[in-house]
Amino acid sequence: MKPETAAAETIQTRLTEANSLIEKLRSDDGFQKEIERIAEKVTGCFKSGGKLLICGNGGSATDAEHLAAEFSGRFQFDRPPLNAEALHVNAGQLTAIANDLSFDKVFSRLVRAKAQSGDLLIAMTTSGNSTNVINALKEARAHKMTTVLFTGQTGGDALEQSDFAIRIPSENTARIQEMHLLAGHIICEIVESNLF
Repeated sequence: MKPETAAAETIQTRLTEANSLIEKLRSDDGFQKEIERIAEKVTGCFKSGGKLLICGNGGSATDAEHLAAEFSGRFQFDRPPLNAEALHVNAGQLTAIANDLSFDKVFSRLVRAKAQSGDLLIAMTTSGNSTNVINALKEARAHKMTTVLFTGQTGGDALEQSDFAIRIPSENTARIQEMHLLAGHIICEIVESNLF
């Protein structure tokens, strides 16, 4: 049945795109195994008393904040909080570092201040080429943190700084971010089940 309006056509097109991407991921065993591996690493991090740091820019920043809230609050059921933090939420810190040093250092500086061996960093960048995110990954590795990248099809330059990667097979930023949120929710559900 043909959509009657331009808006209806847009809705159908976007839903079809999202569904097509989900079907690709459903048939990708490597993608699903990577989610399992990441969930196990996050579980181990929390079990050993470590913390989860998450960073990203723009829409990825809001996804980072959303994911941190799921871990530190609750997801599927009431349970003790988990130590998770999105690195951009303190505007004073963020703007001071950007102003005094460089926007390229806003996340790496905070990783340096907060990191301990055994912690885990989730870095979100759809292109894989955000300099401040790449710098955060490098700093995390220098502190022996596990590094996880949420990215798009290629992974960009951030890929080589990551121990694990959720790569969404798309170049469309909106679709990539939608799948990042889905993957994050799945990881949170597995971790919550593992721990509680």
